[in-house]
Amino acid sequence: MCGIFGGVDFTGQSIDRGIIQKMSEAVARRGPDDQGEMIEGPVFLGHRRLAIIDLSEHGHQPMTDVSGRLTIVFNGTIYNYPELRLQLIQLGYNFHSHSDTEVILNAYAHWGASCVNRLHGMFAFAIWDHQANQMFLARDRMGIKPLYYVMTTNAFYFASNIQALLSTGKVDTSLDATSLHHLFSLHAVIPAPGTLFKGIRKCPPAHTMMLNQRGDCEIKRYWNLSARRPEQPLSDSEWTEAIHQALLDAVKKRLTIADVPVGVLLSGGLDSSLLVAMLAEAGVKDIKTFSIGFEDQPEEKGNEFEYSDPVAERYQTDHHKYLIPNSEVLARLPEAVANMAEPMFGQDAVAFYLLSEQVAKSVKVVQSGQGADEVFAGYFWYPRMMASPGKPIERFAPHYFDRDHNEYLQMIASKYHVEDVTSSLVASELETEHADTFMDAVLRFDVMSLVVDDPVKRVDNMTMAWGLEARVPFLDQHLVEVAAQCPPELKLLHQGKGVLKQIARGRLPDKVIDRPKGYFPMPALKYVRGAFYEFMADTLNSQASLERGLFSRVYIDQLLAEPEHYFTRLNGSKLWHCALLEYWLQTQLSPMESLH
Repeated sequence: MCGIFGGVDFTGQSIDRGIIQKMSEAVARRGPDDQGEMIEGPVFLGHRRLAIIDLSEHGHQPMTDVSGRLTIVFNGTIYNYPELRLQLIQLGYNFHSHSDTEVILNAYAHWGASCVNRLHGMFAFAIWDHQANQMFLARDRMGIKPLYYVMTTNAFYFASNIQALLSTGKVDTSLDATSLHHLFSLHAVIPAPGTLFKGIRKCPPAHTMMLNQRGDCEIKRYWNLSARRPEQPLSDSEWTEAIHQALLDAVKKRLTIADVPVGVLLSGGLDSSLLVAMLAEAGVKDIKTFSIGFEDQPEEKGNEFEYSDPVAERYQTDHHKYLIPNSEVLARLPEAVANMAEPMFGQDAVAFYLLSEQVAKSVKVVQSGQGADEVFAGYFWYPRMMASPGKPIERFAPHYFDRDHNEYLQMIASKYHVEDVTSSLVASELETEHADTFMDAVLRFDVMSLVVDDPVKRVDNMTMAWGLEARVPFLDQHLVEVAAQCPPELKLLHQGKGVLKQIARGRLPDKVIDRPKGYFPMPALKYVRGAFYEFMADTLNSQASLERGLFSRVYIDQLLAEPEHYFTRLNGSKLWHCALLEYWLQTQLSPMESLH
């Protein structure tokens, strides 16, 4: 787990060392243990290391293979690397380390671009071929690891976060109107390859990029998800056992592939609680668990300790609880926003940032429950979609979009007005040939696109800000493939996640299984009052905001007048959405760029 960056100058000029230093500093928090650069005229690769596998100097990056032909920078973990290593040794390859990084190098040397089909894990990496003068980049199937890039007439740059690319001074930072529409319709999701800035793109999940020194770039998909029933039908009990075994295997893989202790972020929900149960079933003792809570509001409790405590007690975990006062949340908000590679509306982003700070003092790796709701239909809007009539987009949009298109046009400045691009995108995705039914298509779209740029991105950004690696077993490739073929009716049972609840019965307290679906509680960013209201009002009324002119003042004044009256369909504060975006832009851009 690390921060990576690099680039190629197409004119043949040597890379500016100042740019390299700035990019390295911008990804430094992702890898506090080591750093390195490879500079070869117009090409450079950079790395900031979080040492998880092969803690010795042999795991240092950038890493060059034995032949001297290939050099790599890699962020992530390959869970099947021991098996691949043995296979490559049998094929005649030599190794100087015990790292998964060197396995990728030799796999690419032997299989070329198709090596990604053999890699099981989370990854973003770049390999420079010194002989062919070309760069190969790849991103994992679920997009767990980020990979952003800039392509100009004269150069190409890539990095683990947008901040590193902004530091080059080579980015067109004008806002992309289509991405803005997605951002405010899909609660901060901008599906790849888009980002908020016209000059920055992101490699889509399950894709590779091949770039030559002339600037020609070929982008290819290497994996797709099938949400169709298998040829051999399974009974309900057979589906439950297949998913149970796949989940158990996923948890085991993410435990054993590490040379450091692994903990669990225990929220009190079904998903993270089930991870604890699976670790115990795998024979793990003294599991380290971590929970966080915040101050209550009259409408909502700020913690879920009543659910996490019984799980910790049942499995006798080494449990750590942190209760954060609202004053600290507001004081630390600027830090959390500064570490967001893209704007994130989810209120739990700040929670994960503060939790990760504490957890990183005890462990370097944690397992987390992200992805379970999308893979196993855990959200309240899925049954509503299922019961709705009409075309797929007519069944989807009224239960998911944060704003209808007409409201968006009322909110955003006229220069950013576009057609209803989000409805067009979603309609196209839901018409896929890779799904049997409407709900299969919804869950497939969620897993392959929406989850990537919402909960998964939040967890990666906020944990890596403290050099903490978060592993997400529910997004294991094999588990996702099995679950995608499972009939959606089984997932929707018992108000959602029916299969997981069946697996959890007897392994977890009934009160945890049967509780209403919860969300990471952060009441102060939902029920906007006091100092939090003042912060949002000051942000949206600031000189920078007024000069940017991103929003209609009539719309903003309406939100400021009654902040607790305007919520999205997914119960998010519309005032927070606007304030967060404006504050993020102020945080990331220089004053001149900010007003571009």
